[in-house]
Amino acid sequence: MSSSTVFSAGTRFAAITKFAARAVAIVASLALVGSAAACASAPAPSSAKGDLPTITAGKLTVGTGNPAYSPWVLDDKPESGKGYEAAVAYAVAHELGFKASDVVWVRTTFDEAIAPGPKNFDFNLQQYSITADRAKNVDFSSPYYETTQTVITVKGSKAAAAKSLADLKGLLLGAATGTTSYGAITDVIKPTQKPLAFNSNDDAKAALSNGQVDAIVVDLPTAIYLTAVELDGGLIVGQLPTAAKGDQFGLVLDKGSKLTAAVTKAVNALRKNGTLAKLEAKWLTTSAGAPVLK
Repeated sequence: MSSSTVFSAGTRFAAITKFAARAVAIVASLALVGSAAACASAPAPSSAKGDLPTITAGKLTVGTGNPAYSPWVLDDKPESGKGYEAAVAYAVAHELGFKASDVVWVRTTFDEAIAPGPKNFDFNLQQYSITADRAKNVDFSSPYYETTQTVITVKGSKAAAAKSLADLKGLLLGAATGTTSYGAITDVIKPTQKPLAFNSNDDAKAALSNGQVDAIVVDLPTAIYLTAVELDGGLIVGQLPTAAKGDQFGLVLDKGSKLTAAVTKAVNALRKNGTLAKLEAKWLTTSAGAPVLK
């Protein structure tokens, strides 16, 4: 074999090696582009958890009721992420840059969370209607749900045949204390008897079952759940015309919290991208069979 033949073969080998190296580089580049595109397709968090002044660094502490009720939290286990508010909490956490494992749950009473003073949570959700009076003591995020107040009763009750607000005026009604449900009784129905105030919806439900009241008022999703699942002979009397729009539920934060803007941004993002609507469709039942009382 001549030296020119050897040189020619070596040149060919070098060219092949160079081509292979370029091919590998191209494949690697395409892989990186594909990986970047895959990452871009997933919704990016709206904040970075390290930038947020949470109670515990790197963790998001979320408050809910004790107990927490369906359909807002299933089986009183918010950590499961099942139920509308439990799911919303984890969706907000993701928007803020937290993993599910970074979420810490604490329990509070309804009144405790909206009372003045320092909080043991970063935000709390227990169907808190956004009102000017409450906003004097706490901050609210933008609303994550809008509903109406609803009158429910049981078969055999004096309220079972009620078709109007006038039919309810002479009855003994009740609701959880400090809620807009109770305020709807006094401000909208205006009964002749002073309504009874209970510590929770659970206590109000028990009073209705025992015949202590003729009817109780709760938010619409709770009304549908209670009458369909927990009350023997439960009936929806109707929705109250409390306003042109229903009550708006907001996440509760400490007054002047440095998290309020970020949490509101997260809720707004979830509304805009359709997440809230999807969670509502999954966990809350619509208003079939709940006429508006006049």
